[in-house]
Amino acid sequence: MRYGFIGLGHLGRHLASSLARGGFQVAVHDRDRAAAEPALKLGATWAASPAEAAKDADGLITCLPSPKASESVITAALPGFKPGATWIEMSTVDEDTLARLAAPLSARQVDVLACPVTGGVHRAEAGEITVLVGGDKALFDRHRGALQAMGGEVIHLGGHQQASVTKVVTNMLAFIHLIAAGEALMLCKKGGVDLASAFKAIKASSGNSFVHETESQVILNGSYDIGFTMDLACKDAGFALEMGRRFGVPLKLAGLMEQIFVEGRAKYGGGAWSSMIVKLLEDSVGEDLRAPGFPARLEAS
Repeated sequence: MRYGFIGLGHLGRHLASSLARGGFQVAVHDRDRAAAEPALKLGATWAASPAEAAKDADGLITCLPSPKASESVITAALPGFKPGATWIEMSTVDEDTLARLAAPLSARQVDVLACPVTGGVHRAEAGEITVLVGGDKALFDRHRGALQAMGGEVIHLGGHQQASVTKVVTNMLAFIHLIAAGEALMLCKKGGVDLASAFKAIKASSGNSFVHETESQVILNGSYDIGFTMDLACKDAGFALEMGRRFGVPLKLAGLMEQIFVEGRAKYGGGAWSSMIVKLLEDSVGEDLRAPGFPARLEAS
C-alpha cells in the first residue's frame, strides 16, 4: 500500500514517521520542508505539492490544524487522486466540513475515512496514540494495517459522525480535567501540601485522570509544553458546544470551560500551549505551581 501524508506538525510528523517505519511507501508534504526530515530519514519521499502527494497513492492522509487548512489541502490535492483511492482525515474537523469536502472526491470515485487521533503528542511519538475510525467497515479493513502502524488502539466507531463526536468528546473531557487539575493543585499548595507529593497522591487516588498524569507534569515543571495550542483548544471546545446545541444536550461544564479557554487565549495568545490555561489561576492567586523533578516535555515511553 502506498500513502501520501500531508501535515507534519506536532502530531503529524510522528504519525508519518511511524508509517514509514512500518514499511509503507509514504510521500510526505508540508509547508515547512524541514518538518519532513524525520520521515525522510526513515525512507519516506518528498512530494512537492498536495497533488503530488496524492498521485498514485492508495490513501492520502491529512493531519492539519483547522477545517480551513483541510479544505485548502484537499482542494489542491484533488487533481492527484486516482479512482479507488481513499482520503484519510486524521485532523479534528466538523462533520459538515467533512461532508462538503468529500463531495468532489466522491465524483472522482475517492472514498473517505474520518480517523481523528487522541492521546497526546508523546503517544504519537511512541506509536501508541489512539485512532478513532469512522467510515465503511470494508474500507477501514483495507487501511487497517496503516492505521495500526501509526497508533496503539484503533477503534471503529461507525460512520463519520460517530468518529467526529467521539473525538470532540475526548477533547472536551481533557480540557475540563485540565482546569480541574490546576484548581486541585492550587488548593493543595495553599493548604501547605508539597506539590510533588500532591501529584503522587492524586495519581494514586480516585481523583486521577490521564490529563493529571500527563499535563500536570509540564505545569509543575513550568514549561506547559504539551504540544497543543490555545487556538486548537478553542476550536475543539467550539465544536463540542455546537454538537450540544445540535443534539439538544445542555453542556453546562463545557460552556464554562470554553469561556475560560477564550479568556486564556486572549491573555496568552492563540499559539500558547493549552496547558497554560492553568496560568490564569496562578496569576489570579499570585502563586506558581512548581515542583522539582518534573519534565519540561513528555517523552515517548
